[in-house]
Amino acid sequence: MILYIAEKPSLGRAIADVLPKPLKKGDGFIRAANGDCVSWCVGHLLEQAEPDAYSPEYKSWKFEHLPIVPETWKMKPKYKMRGQIAVLRGLVKEASQLVNAGDPDREGQLLVDEIIAHLGVKGPKLQNAQRLLISDLNPQAVKRALGQLRSNREFIPLSTSALARSRADWLYGMNMTRAYTIQGRKVGYQGVLSVGRVQTPVLGLVVRRDAEIAEFISKPFYEVLAHLATDNQQRFSAKWQPSEACQPYMDEEGRVLSKGLAQNVVGRINGQNGTVEKVTAQDKKQNAPLPYSLSALQIDAAKRFGMSAKSVLDTCQSLYEKHKLITYPRSDSRYLPAEQHALAPSVIGAVLNGASELVSGIEQPNSKLKSKAWNDKKVEAHHAIVPTEKTANLQNLNQAEKQLYLQVARQYLMQFYPAYLYKETQVEIIIAGGLFKTKAKQEVALGWKQLLKQNKEKSQSEKQQTDDDEYLANIPALKKGQILLCERGELLEKQTQPPKHFSDATLLGAMTGISRYVTDSEIRKILKETDGLGTEATRAGIIELLFKRNYLTRQGKSILATEVGKGLINSLPLSATTPDMTALWENNLDAISRKEAKYQSFMAPLLISLQQLIEQAGAQLPTSLQGVKSPDSGFKKRRYSGNKSAATTKSATAKKASAKRVSTTKAKRATS
Repeated sequence: MILYIAEKPSLGRAIADVLPKPLKKGDGFIRAANGDCVSWCVGHLLEQAEPDAYSPEYKSWKFEHLPIVPETWKMKPKYKMRGQIAVLRGLVKEASQLVNAGDPDREGQLLVDEIIAHLGVKGPKLQNAQRLLISDLNPQAVKRALGQLRSNREFIPLSTSALARSRADWLYGMNMTRAYTIQGRKVGYQGVLSVGRVQTPVLGLVVRRDAEIAEFISKPFYEVLAHLATDNQQRFSAKWQPSEACQPYMDEEGRVLSKGLAQNVVGRINGQNGTVEKVTAQDKKQNAPLPYSLSALQIDAAKRFGMSAKSVLDTCQSLYEKHKLITYPRSDSRYLPAEQHALAPSVIGAVLNGASELVSGIEQPNSKLKSKAWNDKKVEAHHAIVPTEKTANLQNLNQAEKQLYLQVARQYLMQFYPAYLYKETQVEIIIAGGLFKTKAKQEVALGWKQLLKQNKEKSQSEKQQTDDDEYLANIPALKKGQILLCERGELLEKQTQPPKHFSDATLLGAMTGISRYVTDSEIRKILKETDGLGTEATRAGIIELLFKRNYLTRQGKSILATEVGKGLINSLPLSATTPDMTALWENNLDAISRKEAKYQSFMAPLLISLQQLIEQAGAQLPTSLQGVKSPDSGFKKRRYSGNKSAATTKSATAKKASAKRVSTTKAKRATS
């Protein structure tokens, strides 16, 4: 008997649907007519044991116990999952062949591997276990995947990477949370100070941005426009380019701070002739943007529809599991396997049958075209999010589902249009010895941008870009040596602007491309552009977690830090609040999954740095939290999460009994 162990019941049902009929449904499993079975986990069935499972003395939070580092790691069944574990135990004993059908990522790999290990599977049954990778729940896609089973042993590095991440998060989150909660009580802060290796650097980004805005002092700066006319009265404008002689009057970003200097330029060019010094015309092309990863989709949906990262993930999960209209959504890839190009005609057909408005009034997509998206070298555990071969009935979708389906579908269709072609002309003009520049952009062929012309719901930034393009295109044909008249100069007085508060879109963008915020130049050198804080599957949850813990708050679309959030960041050492360490962790975990690094080479330095951080915590008090009221005073009892770095707070009875005692905690899965 073959036993397929899926990550979730929805995936289990999709597998069972293509097995020999009739199907017999049992409690926690489905048996096919040929005797094969499908069962499932419900996320992680196991969780890291609580600290007091290693020693009863850890039930009390005391600084002298830290850091707590298990010699032998213990996992325990989640209380509500004991029944499903019992079902799997019986089926595993019965099975002659096991198939890991977890989601196609490192967490999906680990959660099935860890239950197989927990059930004591050894010998040939373990060695011969196979891996089923499914990213599309429609029957034809599941059948294809069943024909492409691989050895589960190939994915040991992926599982090891997830295991290292889980243990490291437990060690860091649990020890740092206990350390700073204990120290916080010494300065009168009665809440739990939750610290995590991802959530805390994300909070640090927001706190530092808020501080930068609060401390910003706006300064005036000046630009000069020359309003020009040709002999036949064609008019356009060009901007003054300050020379090196102007450097003493400029800031580090090249802005002129002297109003007198700018006024002098205006006076010198009024009514003067100018000469076209240089005309550079280039034919340019822009290829279609790649299909979506989850983060890319979340960023675009936040800009266009104002959706939070969590709502995008939840909606995508519904489109994947319930409607089966898109492929696996928790993907960090924007590429597709080359063999999948053969499905293009049927996928395009399904999209156009259900959402013909995407191509209304424009040329049809050409399924024979092959963009750079199809690249086997760029595809690892999973591929980009694309539509499936199932035709959508848009009337059956809610507003959010419809918006995201059309967004994913449009991005996929772009791959089957030619490049966007345009001509860019740059002009340099000398007026009274000063250099002025302007440029024009003229469209030659829209290509894939035809699909955007159909999109009536442009974001504000896209509208502004369109306006800019129209302005830039509006200059006459010019040639070198041509004489122009500067009818007048115009002084523009502007103010330097502070950076903007983070929004859902920009915070996700910061988490995704974290190298921009890494302070250590040596760490920045080894990071890829795609290295980020957290994973595609966890970023939305981390942001929501910070809101839930009252570290962040919203003002309209802006995300700001609360007093508690600021106090926590200002209490912690810099290394705990910047993304450097976490980005390096993610890079090393990725290396483990690619067999380029080993588990121990990751964990050993982590333990050394953890010891140093705990010593640092004990050496000083978090005075920035003095007088800050805990948001969770009077809150209900909560479970501690090593991965989320949360902690159980006191029950009402315990609170009355002792203001200094913290209740026992439980570990559960999450990345933070």
